[in-house]
Amino acid sequence: MREVAILGVAMTRFGISEKTNLEMFAEVGIEAIQKSNLAPKDMGALFFGNCLGAFEEGQLHMAPFAHSELGLPVSAPATRFESACATATVAIRHAALLVAAGVYDIVIAGGTERAAKMGTPLATRTFAMASQAQHESNAGITFPGVFAMAAHMYADKYKVDLSVLKMGMAEVAVKNHYHGAMNPKAHFQKEINVDTVLGSMMVADPLQLFDCCPFSDGAAAVVIAEANKAKDLVEKPIFVAGMGQASCGPLYLQRDITRVRAREESIHQAYTQAGIGPDEVDVAELHDCFTIAEILAIESFGFYEFGKGYDAASRGETRLGGKVVVNPSGGLKAKGHPIGATGAAQVTEIVEQLRGESGARQVEGARVGLVDTLGGDLGTVCNIILRS
Repeated sequence: MREVAILGVAMTRFGISEKTNLEMFAEVGIEAIQKSNLAPKDMGALFFGNCLGAFEEGQLHMAPFAHSELGLPVSAPATRFESACATATVAIRHAALLVAAGVYDIVIAGGTERAAKMGTPLATRTFAMASQAQHESNAGITFPGVFAMAAHMYADKYKVDLSVLKMGMAEVAVKNHYHGAMNPKAHFQKEINVDTVLGSMMVADPLQLFDCCPFSDGAAAVVIAEANKAKDLVEKPIFVAGMGQASCGPLYLQRDITRVRAREESIHQAYTQAGIGPDEVDVAELHDCFTIAEILAIESFGFYEFGKGYDAASRGETRLGGKVVVNPSGGLKAKGHPIGATGAAQVTEIVEQLRGESGARQVEGARVGLVDTLGGDLGTVCNIILRS
């Protein structure tokens, strides 16, 4: 397998957009190609992520249309990926694997979504389609409900008083909004405090409104190349050190949802391939769809022992200047969550961090970064480790 590197990266501002999915993706795709000192004709393939285009715009089979908008050659195949919230990360992983295998030398990957444009009722209904219908969504279980159950299970399993856990969760939200306030492309660019979180409306006990990430519109793209070619094209290519992906079945088969088994397997694959352990990660962009999700993730990575990560944000260990900086972009919580684009935006943030291009939210001395994206009801997890 050949070494693989990332060249140009780009993302739109996340939030509410009047542009179509194709317009947003064309914007970031062209920017990523230009930053790679390449032209559309140089792309060997397009790996395109989108989950809900059928509901957002009545548009399926979007990959070849994105291909056309970018001006890629007819010889470059365009393939659409759908893995719920992990969509773009899975697309990037497949792109990197095929470059590593020698099938292509240079490709473009990423995703686009207009989740906010649908409005809350339709977005909620369509997001629920990523869970198992018969025993979950049709029975009334929502994603906030799943993570609310995880919070209660965590408190009971590790003997953490629920009020103490809620304080730790609130501090996760405060920390991610603090980071997001420094990100000009974040959906929310305003700091909040613990009282804001604990005073917000209840969504699914114990999750309150400010424990939850928003629906967002946005797109992000990355150009991936064989490492030797990458070194000739850009001053500072960022290398793919390790990748992992794993899957689990429906929740009623998983039982203990304080332990995300797919994540534990996926991160093990990524660490093994990269030849590193958790202590060597400087910065992580992880899947904080809800505040409890960040706590579960940092424990799965080995940053903290199981049952010990709930107050990491409270102690300042995961914010800028801390032990390991988690979600300097603001995470899904503040940066936003256009599901088909989220993973590519996470990769974009890590690449810029490792290049020292993140401005006020720069993680000093960052050399190794971790991307973590979770799809559906804990059913898909994809991890990518990048190094400078």
